[in-house]
Amino acid sequence: MRRPFIAGNWKMNLDRAGAVELASAIAAKAADYGHVELAVFPPTIYIEAVRDAVAGTPLGYGAQNVYFEPKGAFTGETSTAMLIDLGCDYVILGHSERRHILGETDAEVNQKVHAALAAKLVPIVCVGELLAEREAGTTGDVIRRQFDGSLAGLSAEQMQQVVIAYEPVWAIGTGKVATPEQAEEVHKDLRKIMADRYNITVAEAVRIQYGGSVKASNAAEILAQENVDGALVGGASLQADEFLGIVACVSR
Repeated sequence: MRRPFIAGNWKMNLDRAGAVELASAIAAKAADYGHVELAVFPPTIYIEAVRDAVAGTPLGYGAQNVYFEPKGAFTGETSTAMLIDLGCDYVILGHSERRHILGETDAEVNQKVHAALAAKLVPIVCVGELLAEREAGTTGDVIRRQFDGSLAGLSAEQMQQVVIAYEPVWAIGTGKVATPEQAEEVHKDLRKIMADRYNITVAEAVRIQYGGSVKASNAAEILAQENVDGALVGGASLQADEFLGIVACVSR
């Protein structure tokens, strides 16, 4: 059985004191939800402060991005070794904001996935369609292209170490949210893609989160879907009560 995984992507928000306060508030309640894997993703500059705030609790933490080269003249970038040095367990890769605002390609995401896996980091790999693609009926094609490009060259064993996050771009930060049926349809399609590339065992093992304006008020119905294994939460993860309200929607 796949363990539910709820993650909070704080994006470029908070200051040091706010990050520590938020992490501490979530960590204080994390043990109440032992059936759920929990992690937060602060801005890189605050990872160390968050590490110290959650020490000794079940709350995990990670980074919002990483570079694929081990070291060198890459101004402003962060290596996997640096994240490991900070105690990170996870890294978010290929988020739509990096794809569509910063121009990150599937090939670049793929390089980062391989680097993360080599460093024993768990990559949360994001896929999702634009509103125009949804309206054109090409969601399935977009998801398959992003999956094939971003996750190329992985063995079956490596694939089972990956978490996928389906984030429809039109639902991120807009207040819109995919219906439970829309989310389930794409998650089910992703399992079919994995079954076709690998086998049913791999397809059933990989966890797929939903992301896109997830809130405590809409989480229960989405998380109840058979192929939805958790959520990658954006804005709602910046409030401890709201984030924990989402976690509370995960059935035991």
